[in-house]
Amino acid sequence: MYDWAVSSFQTTIQVAVFQIYFVSVAAATLPGSRATQAWANANTIASILVAIASPVLGAISDVAAAKKRMLAIFMLIGVVAVGGMYFIERGDYVLASWLYIIATVGATASVVFYEALLPHLCRPEEMDRVSSAGYALGYVGGGVLLALNLAWILAPQAFGLPHGDAATPEQKTLPARLAFVSVAVWWLLFSIPILRRVAEPARTVEPDESTTGINLFVTPFRRMGETVRELRTFKHAFLMLLAFLIYNDGIQTIIRMATAYGTELKIPSSALTVAILIVQFVGIPFAFLFGMLADRIGAKRSVFLGLLAYTAISVIGFYMKTARDFYVLAFLVGMVQGGTQALSRSLFASLIPAHKSGEFFGFYSVFEKFASIFGPLLFSITIATTGSSRNAILGVIIFFAVGAAILARVNVEEGRQMARDAERDLVRINGGH
Repeated sequence: MYDWAVSSFQTTIQVAVFQIYFVSVAAATLPGSRATQAWANANTIASILVAIASPVLGAISDVAAAKKRMLAIFMLIGVVAVGGMYFIERGDYVLASWLYIIATVGATASVVFYEALLPHLCRPEEMDRVSSAGYALGYVGGGVLLALNLAWILAPQAFGLPHGDAATPEQKTLPARLAFVSVAVWWLLFSIPILRRVAEPARTVEPDESTTGINLFVTPFRRMGETVRELRTFKHAFLMLLAFLIYNDGIQTIIRMATAYGTELKIPSSALTVAILIVQFVGIPFAFLFGMLADRIGAKRSVFLGLLAYTAISVIGFYMKTARDFYVLAFLVGMVQGGTQALSRSLFASLIPAHKSGEFFGFYSVFEKFASIFGPLLFSITIATTGSSRNAILGVIIFFAVGAAILARVNVEEGRQMARDAERDLVRINGGH
């Protein structure tokens, strides 16, 4: 249900309504492609902040047995920032940028702790299906709220909202600003199940901590250093992280820049938002199908198929000119987006020891957030040098090719055996508990 809750932020804020609102309203006073550049800059700053904080936060959550509490704290930070977006008007791109940055930090940091719960909730052979089901429910939750948002944005008169030529500029933006408030409420409301019903994993004690004790100001940093060293030991988990860093850069670039790119190409905002709905609802069955496909051919091969599809998506994006092209692009993205990311998450979870999931997923978030830096940065540089985003779309292919080449070196069975051996060693040291 947290996938369901936080996906409202990802769809309405990161991908659809707020992205368009930022370019066309908040940054409307900026010339040419500078509004798209400002959006790319905000994404870059948010990604850097999360990348710096995630490993420390993940280690603290393991040491303090506080994954759920830290999830709640960062969820509330994000909710408050999204609620504040109601006050953004024309030309307020600085305020819009900072609220978006804060909300993104809250959302992505909370997901670190959410994903760290995965190895504690199911058996190893269930991870692919559980992770894929989470993404599918996220598509439902994010898609349902986005559909409601679009209904009152496109037909405000049906909801008693101001509309028509007589409406003031503030009244014309009211439906979109109410959509931002609805995300805050939705996100908060559907976070309640995980906070009430999911158990906090117990604290684990490392061998050296049985004598030195645990200090919340020292132990997390010591453990973080150990995890950095252990990444060399769990070499296949490290290779998976490196591959994910690179190919996810391409995925996140398409997610975060698609509607801004479409807006630059003068595709109507109504077509852009309908395309986002296509992604959401096509993604529901295909996320489940990817989970079943992983049972048959393995998660690694299934991810390869997703990356091949993303290469085709980049080529289509380069030649895209009409709303119809954007719909085709949206359908293809919906087919592979959730499944590729869900199986990346579960594949990594199967390659790490469960008792250090917070720390390892902290680094997973670092790699994920750095994967959100270079793509938007590519857009920003390309716009600055050429005045257009089109060449940047084609350049995204290199991320999929290099990522796939590194993923090919991951030996899944050997990596899973190393993780199981580490778990057995810890149980033996702790006297069988």
